[in-house]
Amino acid sequence: MIKQNKLIPTLLVVTSVVMLSAACSSNNCPLDNSVSCNYYFYDSQDHAISIGDTLSVSILLPGHDTLYTYRLAGYTTIESRTRIDSLIEQGYKELVSVTRHDSTIINQVSGVAYLQLPMAYFNTADTLVFHYASITNNDTLYIEHDNMPHVGLPECGSYMFHNIKSVKSTDYAIERIEISNPNVNYEGKENIKIHFAGTLE
Repeated sequence: MIKQNKLIPTLLVVTSVVMLSAACSSNNCPLDNSVSCNYYFYDSQDHAISIGDTLSVSILLPGHDTLYTYRLAGYTTIESRTRIDSLIEQGYKELVSVTRHDSTIINQVSGVAYLQLPMAYFNTADTLVFHYASITNNDTLYIEHDNMPHVGLPECGSYMFHNIKSVKSTDYAIERIEISNPNVNYEGKENIKIHFAGTLE
């Protein structure tokens, strides 16, 4: 009968623990490595506020869509992304409309003091639209920025950092907008201050 050596399993467990702890300690990647532009909200007197209104944010994307709508009395309306000449020959009326590309990135939030929003990787300008529940008009924000690929350690991957060059906005609910820190990275610092006129507080 062969006796098992109890020392071997113990050594294997100890070796595994040492290797795992060494691997964890050698990884200097940041835990929160998402890159977002941080918009903080203030009143006209420069006091930090939380928005009382319900807010949605959409980003306008490059390009546009052309939509062709065909109507004929007694028949189903037809919509298409391409022109259909055969329907015109059959007597359908054609209506052409152009719609912009946009995407909702924040949907109906309230009571927030700031927003973390992504920035474009390959374009050098972002156009955001703030939609308010309590007022009819929307505010449009225009942010110009440079894009800077960033590679830290190879095991951490690569990121796109940004440097904000200028900001401007319409003034329906926003009184003014300014850059507080132009460097957008994964440190999470305030980048843009939005001062509201008082209608949304």
